[in-house]
Amino acid sequence: MILQFAIIAATALFAGGVTAFVLMKMEIDAGRRGKTAYAKWLNARYVRRFDEQLTDALGTMSNALRAGFSISQAFESVAESDVHPISDEFALLLQQMRVGMSFDDALASLESRIGSDDLTLVVTSIDIARKTGGNLTEIFDSISDTIRARMRIERKVRTLTAQGRLQGLIVSLMPFFLCIVMTMMKPGMMIPFLTSMTGIACLAVASLMVLAGWLIIRKIVTIRV
Repeated sequence: MILQFAIIAATALFAGGVTAFVLMKMEIDAGRRGKTAYAKWLNARYVRRFDEQLTDALGTMSNALRAGFSISQAFESVAESDVHPISDEFALLLQQMRVGMSFDDALASLESRIGSDDLTLVVTSIDIARKTGGNLTEIFDSISDTIRARMRIERKVRTLTAQGRLQGLIVSLMPFFLCIVMTMMKPGMMIPFLTSMTGIACLAVASLMVLAGWLIIRKIVTIRV
């Protein structure tokens, strides 16, 4: 009797330990994924703000070059502005050049640090113009106009797809809302779904189908310009 009790207790402790370990690992993994997603969201917002400020910065640098300043002085005119975060990034670029980093390396560092496609276009244009003797003033004006046009198209696309995104969200949440309402109004009808394996399996399959539908709708209405 004592031996059987000891075996049952040991089995329960082992099962509890395994369950706790699995739950802890799932919680840690979920926390890591949450932190990664939040970091990506912050980085995307930072890059978006940088791109929005880049058009005005290109105009400032173009005017500085027309006034006879060098490219480094044109960058300094942006760094001295009170427009964040682009002024901070350009100030860091100039600081790197002051401590001995070459102009090309400082530009490459800025490009890799920000990860912006628009900035990559600017850096590539500067590199080509410095090697071939192109007119940076005209290049900056052209890139600025291109970025502004793309941003206008992006805003228009977001406006046109806003209704689709809202419809996708409403359609995805509606089944869960109806399930809650039916549970409150007619619990006898919904209790079998919550107390039997078949009902739980049906709810799980329905939830997965709703999630798949929401992902498909989100994929359709997400248009990259």
